[in-house]
Formats: sequence, C-alpha cells, structure tokens
Amino acid sequence: MPDTPNDITARLVAEPVPGDNALAMSVGELSAQLKRMVEGEFGHVRLRGEISGWKRAVSGHAYLALKDDSAVIDGVIWKGSVSALAFQPQDGVEVIATGRLTTYPGRSKYQIVIERMELAGAGALMALLEKLKAKLAAEGLFDASTRKPLPFLPRVIGVVTSPTGAVIRDILHRLEDRCPTHVLVWPVKVQGEGAAAEVAAAVRGFSAMPQGGAVPRPDLVIVARGGGSIEDLWTFNEEIVVRAVAECTIPIISAVGHETDTTLCDHAADLRAPTPTAAAEIAVPVLAELRLGLDAHANRIERCARRYVERGRERLTATARLLPTRDRLLGPQRQQVDDAAMRLDRGLERRVTLARGRLDRSAGALRPAMLQRQIDAARARLADIGRLLESVNPDTILERGYARVTARDGATVTTASAARSAAALTLVFQGKQSVDVKVERSGTRAYSPVKPEQPTLL
Repeated sequence: MPDTPNDITARLVAEPVPGDNALAMSVGELSAQLKRMVEGEFGHVRLRGEISGWKRAVSGHAYLALKDDSAVIDGVIWKGSVSALAFQPQDGVEVIATGRLTTYPGRSKYQIVIERMELAGAGALMALLEKLKAKLAAEGLFDASTRKPLPFLPRVIGVVTSPTGAVIRDILHRLEDRCPTHVLVWPVKVQGEGAAAEVAAAVRGFSAMPQGGAVPRPDLVIVARGGGSIEDLWTFNEEIVVRAVAECTIPIISAVGHETDTTLCDHAADLRAPTPTAAAEIAVPVLAELRLGLDAHANRIERCARRYVERGRERLTATARLLPTRDRLLGPQRQQVDDAAMRLDRGLERRVTLARGRLDRSAGALRPAMLQRQIDAARARLADIGRLLESVNPDTILERGYARVTARDGATVTTASAARSAAALTLVFQGKQSVDVKVERSGTRAYSPVKPEQPTLL
C-alpha cells in the first residue's frame, strides 16, 4: 500500500513524498529570507529602553543591549555613528535609539543597528549627569584640597572659548577696563559634535606649554561659555573635559553659563565664576585701585618715617639734657693729670741728682794706673790661653813629618779597626795638604802608591 502525506512513519533516508511540494531549505537560505523579511518590515524603528552591557570594541564599533521590564534586544553602533553621539553612553541610562532591525545569522538572533541615540528626556539626562558626577567625585577630581590658588596679578591669561561669540568680547573688555593684561585665546567649539574633544585639547595644550617658550605660558586659564539649556552646556559635563580641567597644572577658572547654571567642569576647576564677565573680574584686580592703594601705602610709610624721625629727635633732645657737661665729666681727670705732672717733675729731678752722685763716685775710681794694671792682667791671661790652644792643636805635630788620618767626612781616624772598616781614607800633611788613600788589606802596614800623588794605605 503506497504512503500518504499523513504517514509520519520515520524513514532512514529522506525521499520525496507524493503530494508534498515543500522543498527542503538550507539554513543559510532560511536566515537570508528571515533577514529580508525583518529588514523589510522594520527598516526604521525607534526604541526606548535602558542601556545594558555597553562596551566598545577595538575596531571602534560599540555593542549594547536595550531593555525594559519585559524584554531585551541586542544592538550595535558602527564606528562612524559612535563618534557622532552627543553624550557618552553608560549602563543604566534610558535612551531612545533610532535605527533598523536586522538579523545576525551567525548566532540566529535579531538586533537593532543604531544610527542615532538620544537621552530619553531631561530626567535621563540628569540621571546620567548624577551618575558621572558620583563616579568622578569618587576618584577625587572634585576635592577642594587639590585646588590651586589663583595668581594675584597674572601676566598672561589663557581663554578657552568660541572666538566669535560675545563671551570673548566681554572678557577682553572687562580685562581692559580693570587691568590690561596679555590674553591668549584658544578657539574651540562650545557645543555640538566634537566640542568636548576641542575644549579638552585646548586645556591640555595650555597646561603643556613650556616656561620661557616662544609663546608665553599663561599664569591663569579661563574656560568660558555663554548661557543655555542643559543640552547646550552638556559639552562641559563630558568626562574628557572634566578630567582635562582637573589635571591642568595652571590655575583654572570655570565660567560656563549664567549664575544658575552648574556643570561638572565647575566642580573640577580651581574656582567657579557665575559668568564669563565675573571670571574676568576675579582674574585681575582693578589697576586704578592698586595705584590708589600703593599711593596710600607710600603716604603711610612717609608719615611713619617722619614720625619716627621726629620722635627720635625728641628722645635725643631729652637724653642730651640729662647728660653732664664736658667740664663736669673731665674736671677730675684734668686735676689728676696735673698732679701726676707735678710728681713727675719732682721724680725726674730726684733721679738726676742720684745719677749725678753715682757718676761722681765712679769717676773717682777710674784712675789711669788702675786701668793699665787691669789691661796688663787681661793680656797675660789671653797669652796663656793662646799657648794652651797651640799645644792642643792636632795640626802642630804635622810640621815634624807626621800625617793625620781622616775619613771622607773629615772625622779623625784613631784606631786600626776604624781604618780597616773605612772604604777610603785621607792623609792630611803640613800646610793642610791631603792625599786620598784606600785600604788594600790588613796586617803589616806598608805604603804603596796606587796612583801618582795618591798613596794607598796597606
């Protein structure tokens, strides 16, 4: 009996079934058909959901999931669309994503290719702002202890703002009115795509400028923008801008928006100004007031110096009245000098009298006969000493044919052992004539000349 279409008997090998015109499809064919159906039906969709699992691949593409209370859908944002986003996506932020639905056959799943993504209202924007604020605060970027003091009178001020807006004109006019200062403007976009990167690059550029370079390094930086909505000011809430401001090595003033506007840049700066004009007022003092203050201090110094001199003169006059006169001071000393002079005269007279008496007594004792006897006695003693010296002179016996043996250093050799140990000897004859000799051998003494006129002691 032939098989019918209702037969569900399992077969080992698939065979055509009579009456069944459904051909077997490949998985790829089914996936391609599903892809065409999904993209054709959902070529443009807008989804509202909360970001989950946000991550950025090395290629620059971003992957995430959008979820609500009942469902989850995967999403992808290609690299070009990621760079065009007006904010930095984070998990937990509610957004509205615009794109197209497609399938990913490799995983049998459908996903949304996001072309544009915006925050889902002011509430979501504020939630993102508070989340980023808490994150940066936890890292210490808003600590008051890290804030740098502003210079009292900066020579160069760097301004990061739009070069065409009213903000830069207000700052320049206010600085000119208060205290003319050299200003360097780093032009940037203050809102829109790429504005955050330009502002951050400008702040880092000022911070990296070297001292003493061709362009003077600012002593103070002002980041400024006019007022606007929270969306308009969002550039100054971007993490890249906040980090650049917090890491700036130059004191920095944040002047973004009006007095009621607050951005994360204000928290990271060393000082927040309510308006750009107020930032210029804070940056420099009033030159006229400085001059008045200097004049006032100069007058005070002059008055103080004059008062000091006058009081010193008064004290000197009062002290001079208490000092004794010269006669009162020197009177006793003058009298003592006079007394000493009179005693000196009397003492000199007495000394002269005593000396004259001693001279007279000595003169009587100096008679010629006595002096002659003394001279004769001295001559006799001198002759005795001369004869004694002549008798002990070692060179006297040299006149009788003797010779004196000396070492080379002039010392007299008196023993044979000393002669044998000497390397060389000298014989001294009458008239202090000498001959150098050397010792040949010990034993019987015999004289044998070694060289003409140089005898050798044997």
